[in-house]
Amino acid sequence: MLRIDGLSAWYGEAQALREVSMHVAEGEIVTLVGRNGAGKTTLLRCLMGLHGAHGRTAGTVSLFDDDITKLAGHARARRGLGYVPDDRGIFATLSVEENLTLPPKMGPDPWSLERVYETFPMLRERRRFPGTKLSGGEQQMLALARVLRTGARLLLCDEPTEGLSPLIVQRIGEILREVRAAGVTVLLIEQNVHFAASVADRHYLLAEGRIVESLDSAQVREREHELLEYLGI
Repeated sequence: MLRIDGLSAWYGEAQALREVSMHVAEGEIVTLVGRNGAGKTTLLRCLMGLHGAHGRTAGTVSLFDDDITKLAGHARARRGLGYVPDDRGIFATLSVEENLTLPPKMGPDPWSLERVYETFPMLRERRRFPGTKLSGGEQQMLALARVLRTGARLLLCDEPTEGLSPLIVQRIGEILREVRAAGVTVLLIEQNVHFAASVADRHYLLAEGRIVESLDSAQVREREHELLEYLGI
């Protein structure tokens, strides 16, 4: 579904990514694990076509066997890419329902408002609330739901569990599995190794801008203590 070959990225003279090559198959949940500053967010921004204003890139990105390397961000979104940034990107002064009805429908199978409310019942209860009145977990659910409303087929998520309570983290995991069951593929950045092992099929370890290991969930569980020490958590 998604293939990255030799992707490098720079901010001025500083190189953030170094010949990253990886793939995500349709129907998978894949995590990208690494320390802060390893290049994880830069990678997602490059995939979404958002790095150009900040620096230059090299390498290729393919989606459904089509080369999208030179496409602008909005064109990639129309091909089925959806991006949930680490700051969630919701419109704080708009209501939940306004946030959900504002995004344009671009992919082949956009979620209806009713389908969103069935998957995220908390958002139905809060549909008249402005974004500023939502908890961190509710904001994260709204950010995920907004992208699904566009019809995204591949969801790029940056730290979806950061700062959330264990109960909400568990619910986010359930939602990601439900989203995958509904036919949406997920690539996410995640520092919570235990959470990553519980939801994902495979994991890439990024260090100093390079992919240094590819692990399955069983390997992550076996090496959880080692990975936590490596990540400094």
